[in-house]
Amino acid sequence: MTPVALATPALTAADQAGRWIGFGAADDPATSEGWLVLPPAGHGPGLLLLAEIFGVNAHMRAVALQYALAGHVVLVPDLFWRSERRIELGYGDADRQRGRQFAALLQPDTVRDDLRTAVATLRARPEVRRGDGRPARVAALGYCLGGRLAWQAAASTDIDAAVSYYGGGIQAQLDLTARIRCPLLLHYAEHDAHIPNEAVQSVAQALQRQGPRHEIVVHPGTAHGFNCWARAEFHAGAASQALARTQQFLADTLYAG
Repeated sequence: MTPVALATPALTAADQAGRWIGFGAADDPATSEGWLVLPPAGHGPGLLLLAEIFGVNAHMRAVALQYALAGHVVLVPDLFWRSERRIELGYGDADRQRGRQFAALLQPDTVRDDLRTAVATLRARPEVRRGDGRPARVAALGYCLGGRLAWQAAASTDIDAAVSYYGGGIQAQLDLTARIRCPLLLHYAEHDAHIPNEAVQSVAQALQRQGPRHEIVVHPGTAHGFNCWARAEFHAGAASQALARTQQFLADTLYAG
């Protein structure tokens, strides 16, 4: 099939750098928010970027830009909007404790509804399309809390792929495994004080029973949070390798066919 040339409107500086957009929630229309970043081409597959407990902070906005420059339409939902809007936390002890408090307030039913609403919002965006004008696929990518939510999104939404970085608590939600219909890529740290090796093995065993579409990568010599360059645990080599694997995985799952 010969690609159809489509007119792409010029992107504003706000579109390229990112901007907040509102979208409906199941129980409170037009009140959810998310940080949207468009790719240079103005269109591409959708990527639901799910943050850590630190909110949509400067680092997460930079990650959104990183993936937008790689060709994705990126939406970072404000996970804590029901408690407080647009929180931005750092990585010190006080902010970490505050982030944990926000995370503890999340309710399973409303989180599931918010994930579904965010995925539907991405799919409905006119920019989430292929070069020939057809609708593009949508994936979820998350870190820590967001990594667990990417797992949940794989089980409760119609996303086409999911990536999790050191998703805390996945091992306690293995009952969702049977509901997952899309390929998964899970990154773990070798020395994670929050996720023991036994937990990683339990996730691996659950996924093995589902078949070969899923991949788990344990990064040697790393600790929890190794992907974040604003944290002491940052491991440049592992972060680079994980990024390469993730980009290849997204290319294989979102662009194939």
